[in-house]
Amino acid sequence: MHGTEAPSAWVQRWTHLIPHQATALDLACGAGRHMRWLQAQGLQVTGVDRSPEAIAACTGLGELICADIENGPWPLPGRQFGAVVVTNYLWRPLLPTVLASLAPGGVLIYETFAQGHETVGRPSRADFLLRPGELLQAFGALRTVAYEDGYLENPARFVQRIAAVRETPHPEAPARHRLQPLSS
Repeated sequence: MHGTEAPSAWVQRWTHLIPHQATALDLACGAGRHMRWLQAQGLQVTGVDRSPEAIAACTGLGELICADIENGPWPLPGRQFGAVVVTNYLWRPLLPTVLASLAPGGVLIYETFAQGHETVGRPSRADFLLRPGELLQAFGALRTVAYEDGYLENPARFVQRIAAVRETPHPEAPARHRLQPLSS
């Protein structure tokens, strides 16, 4: 079952952007690796996954919703979160809903497989691989703080990832989205 490994380095790197004591949505949460990480950072977490086994593995981490978000209704209509985290999951019809689920001042941290991945592993269907620049296009209404589209090793994978903020109007001062230095 996915979700038992360590939290994504991308998620860890950009978590500091999430407002303190915010609510966070972990979409397609699996066994809860990011729910655990976000909860440890003091956030209230909601996890959504279609697998009852995955949801059971997340007991005690926060609000849990077992729902097939590809074939059923969106289980969180009208709700917004201070953070939305999505990793290793892509369902294009849901991208506008992900955007709408982000509250003003909220942070989107998204990382999944990109074109080219079909040469090194699964998923290999174009339906599950982002096209070049696709996350930038899908979330163009947000302020992009960080974006990458390339190849990583160990394990070999092509990924695209974004950290972006739904800005709130602050005419008196520009927003300061602190960048994290890369580890040496």
